[in-house]
Amino acid sequence: MSSTLDRWSPYALAILRIVTALLFMAHGTQKLFGFPAPPEIGMPPLLSLFGIGAILEFVGGLLILAGLFTRPIAFVLAGEMAVAYWMFHAPQNFYPVLNGGDASILFCFVFLLLVFTGPGALSIDGARRPAGPRHSWER
Repeated sequence: MSSTLDRWSPYALAILRIVTALLFMAHGTQKLFGFPAPPEIGMPPLLSLFGIGAILEFVGGLLILAGLFTRPIAFVLAGEMAVAYWMFHAPQNFYPVLNGGDASILFCFVFLLLVFTGPGALSIDGARRPAGPRHSWER
């Protein structure tokens, strides 16, 4: 059973990367374009902290989606989510379920996983990598 699961692990990692990127991009499109609905606090100025976060969410999400520069981009996005949690969510309440920061925590740790594992299958990074021995999740 383990060998069967190992064979599919690069694809499971790719699915996690793609779904995470699509969800993450939605936060960026909301702040940048007001889609699917504008943020409750209104559209942020592009060079504000929220505006820069929106650019990171949209552009970083696109790069993660494509699996391009996955590890360095994921590192930056994990940092963005850590900052978002500690600056905006944690001061509201100690408990993530009450301060609305549970998504920030999950994004942070999924991006940290991608820093260490790489993008998985179906990525531009994987297509550009030279052949050779790899971990099971990199095949």
